[in-house]
Amino acid sequence: MMFVVDTNIFVYAADEDSPFHVICRDKVEEWRKQTSPWYATWGIIYEFLRVITHPRIFRQPWTTAKAWAFVEAILASPSFGLLVHTEKHAEVATEVISKSVFLRGNLLFDAQTAVLMREHGIGRIYTRDTDFHRFSFIETIDPVV
Repeated sequence: MMFVVDTNIFVYAADEDSPFHVICRDKVEEWRKQTSPWYATWGIIYEFLRVITHPRIFRQPWTTAKAWAFVEAILASPSFGLLVHTEKHAEVATEVISKSVFLRGNLLFDAQTAVLMREHGIGRIYTRDTDFHRFSFIETIDPVV
């Protein structure tokens, strides 16, 4: 079954100080080797870059070059793809936003991912972010639990 991997899973996979590092790193490595499709969005990729290089989040943030090398390894995975907007994006966004309660602020970033998932017929996301439970058409899987 197709799925999306959220930013936090990539961050934990990269952050060796995280208690979730080994589990998330192993999952990402497993996905990189699989033949069935898995996805992220450019927003998720750039959010990963923002977080992993941020000096207020990490005592020793990654350099942009190291972070981009991590991204390149993901992009090179034969079964990996990036979800992009289609001509139906505005229509799907209207549907998702109108049916989502209490959607504002930072949750709109998650809404963008949810809209892209809906647009491409993908209903599963690997994440530790409980905000995705707000979208009734998404099954969230926390690989750490």
